[in-house]
Formats: sequence, C-alpha cells, structure tokens
Amino acid sequence: MKTFANLQALADCVGQEVTVTDWITITQEQVNLFAQATGDHQWIHVDVERAKAGPFGAPIAHGFLTLSLLPRFFEAALAVSSVKMGVNYGLNKVRFVAPVPVGSRLRARLKLLDSTPIAGNGMQTTWEVTTEREGSDKPVCVAESLVRQYE
Repeated sequence: MKTFANLQALADCVGQEVTVTDWITITQEQVNLFAQATGDHQWIHVDVERAKAGPFGAPIAHGFLTLSLLPRFFEAALAVSSVKMGVNYGLNKVRFVAPVPVGSRLRARLKLLDSTPIAGNGMQTTWEVTTEREGSDKPVCVAESLVRQYE
C-alpha cells in the first residue's frame, strides 16, 4: 500500500502512476451476487453451461461489476494519513475494453491526472484507473474516476 502523509503530498504526484494494486480473482459467486443485486441476469454472466458455448467460451463478469471494483482497488492500494473522509464524486469516462472471464485475476494501475483544492479543507483528485487482466495484453476497463477527500 502506498501511504501519503497528507493531500498535498498526494497532489505532488500529478502526472504519475502512483500505485499498482495486488491481483484479485473474479469468481462465479461474485458474478451471481452482482446479477442478483442489479437484476442483470443475462446468460453470458450467469448461465455457466450456455456461456461455455458462447462467444467467450466461459461466463464473463458484468462490465459494471468490473467498474464497481474501483473503490476496492483504491482502498487496498492507497491511503492518505490525514484524510478523515473520502467520497466517490463520479466518473468522466469509462470504457470496457475487453471481457473478464470468470476465474480471471485483475489488478488496477492508478495514475493521478489532476488534484484541485475544494472547499471544506479538501482535494478533488482525478484518476486514470486501468484495470488489467492477468495474461492479457490489453486492459479490461479504463475509467477516469473523481474522488473527493477531506482532512
């Protein structure tokens, strides 16, 4: 985990890849629970036998499941000691570049694009989050994520 003393120390990293997360494995149970939570029960995600005969040869994770891992990646890989609270402020861009077959291992590369002071003793950061699948030469998801943190 990469730890910063305060938001200014983090802001000094604008333009840099700040950290790379550890790998996590995507399971069929996660996919099924995501389908249940969202109501998206498309066969390519939840019908294992049919998905094996489908275009990817296996069930794949929902794109939005992949995107929903961003908070997990941030929490596991990055900390600012002085921060009392942080919130997801939204996304500017998201692309689902490649499928995520169940059983894949994913990690994220976090590049700090911008850091702007905001009211309330806070900082808004803009991150390029590139989610990679182990063994693949192209990312599975690229997102521009906005985070607000307060000291």
